[in-house]
Formats: sequence, C-alpha cells, structure tokens
Amino acid sequence: MEELKRDLDATLRARRELGPEYESALVDSFVEKVDTQVRRRLAEERLSAARGGRPAAGGGSSFGERFGFAIVTLVLAIPLSAIGAAHAGLAGLLVTWLGVLGVTFAHRSLRGGRPPVGSAG
Repeated sequence: MEELKRDLDATLRARRELGPEYESALVDSFVEKVDTQVRRRLAEERLSAARGGRPAAGGGSSFGERFGFAIVTLVLAIPLSAIGAAHAGLAGLLVTWLGVLGVTFAHRSLRGGRPPVGSAG
C-alpha cells in the first residue's frame, strides 16, 4: 500500500508539472500499477488458499485497507470523470462511474466482503 501511495504522489506531482494534456496518460499508468498490485495480491491469496493456509496477518479486509481503497478510488474517479465527461459528455460520465462501481464491487467480492461487525446477517 505504501508503494501505491508513493506512486500516486508521484503521479499527482507529474500532473502538476506536465499539465492537463498528459493527465490521461498519467492516470492510465497509475491504473496499470494498481491493477498489477491487485493481481499480485490476488495471486498470493489464491496460492495461500490452495496450500490450505490462512491469509497473512492483516489479510482480511481491515478498516485501513478499505479506507485506502476508497481514497484511491475517489482520487482516480475525479480525473477519470472529467476526462469521460469532456470526451463523451453525460454518457462518458456515466460509463466512468459504472466502471468505478464495477471495480468497487469486484474488489469487495474478491476480498470476501462481509457485513460490518455488529450488523445482522
């Protein structure tokens, strides 16, 4: 997670220095890094599950992980929304947010999303 935070900071600094014309390329690059990180984690968890092992300490959906994912999602959703709306209007904005929701639901299902402690069910 720290590595992604550093990458996000670097991406935001580069965006300020390079200007909005490079925003799309910078966002694409950062999304690739996030995707790589998620795939690596998923592969590690699958390998651990295949070996009959338990997830590593903190392997569950901790508050910090959920909060970090939410922050990264919103930070990426803002420029992606602007890009989608600028290029395709309302349809682009809707597609962007459907993608954001899709990623959120996929993350929740991959992490074995459970209701919060103390809730019925």
